[in-house]
Amino acid sequence: MLLLDYQNVLIESLLTERFSGYASATPVSIDQVVSDFDGVTFHLSTPESKSKILISINVKCFKELVQYGAQEVLEREYGPYIVSPEPGYDFSVQIDLENLPAEEEARNDLIMKLALLKRNAMAAPFERAFDEFNKLAEEASQYTSESAPQGIKEGGEVMAIHYREEEAIYIKANWDRVTVIFSTVFREETDRIFGKVFLQEFVDARRRVLTLQNAPQVLFRNDPPLELAGVPGLSTKEGEVSYVTFGMARNISTSISVLTRAVLFPRHLTAQRRYENISHIQTFRDYFHYHIKASKAYIHTRMRKRTADFLQVLNRARPENEERERKTASGRTFRVQG
Repeated sequence: MLLLDYQNVLIESLLTERFSGYASATPVSIDQVVSDFDGVTFHLSTPESKSKILISINVKCFKELVQYGAQEVLEREYGPYIVSPEPGYDFSVQIDLENLPAEEEARNDLIMKLALLKRNAMAAPFERAFDEFNKLAEEASQYTSESAPQGIKEGGEVMAIHYREEEAIYIKANWDRVTVIFSTVFREETDRIFGKVFLQEFVDARRRVLTLQNAPQVLFRNDPPLELAGVPGLSTKEGEVSYVTFGMARNISTSISVLTRAVLFPRHLTAQRRYENISHIQTFRDYFHYHIKASKAYIHTRMRKRTADFLQVLNRARPENEERERKTASGRTFRVQG
């Protein structure tokens, strides 16, 4: 099974090489564009000096992330390294190789932090939702379920992050949970079928396997998620788009619209598990589509193997006495029976 890293491995590898070999090697210039999941691109360059590496990131939904606190999160993580954004990019940091931390562990931590630039930018709305959950839970503890004010019952706002073309993540905090909804568009009918099987397995596996009882709740239903009621940009026409929780439904157009909902309960939102859970849930869409592609590749391999076996059987079924064409030394041809 493929294990996806939260950090960008190419950035980690490049910086590890430069950090470790800078003292003994001659500095060289860098001008490299690195791609990541969800259409995110990085640009690593040395525009001012070979000893100063500029790292810039471009995220499709950066303006939405800023609305939900991305700038504050990035300033917290990269404060002394932040510079004015490079033209064409949303956020930039600059590292001076002549002023790196003296301790090797500190340098490794800096490399990992820089490689996690996309993860940290995308973490902002999740952190806000977790903070809203703590606030709502504290306020709700002063009331009974019947006497709680309407604002506490309704929970926080629905934060929409349109991180891909026609796809989005919706996050909503309540006093007792945080709900994360992924919308996914499938271009092929076979992908929809595979996706339905995988998503149903999320529901069934948690029900069957006792060790998964503490995993986040995954729902698979045919009615629209109530958390998205009133969210602008969603079609509510009957028959045009149907929403399922951790499942899928057909859109009238040639694509398939899927809404996947994961519910995080208080045990998943503790300070000790907060960082890891944010990282895990960000990679859900990548894992989901990876499994679909891997399953299709496996089935195609089996089909090719079966076809080769059939051709082998057909070759063995040829008559042994079929006529063969041969040539004499002078170049004439004649037919003989085997």
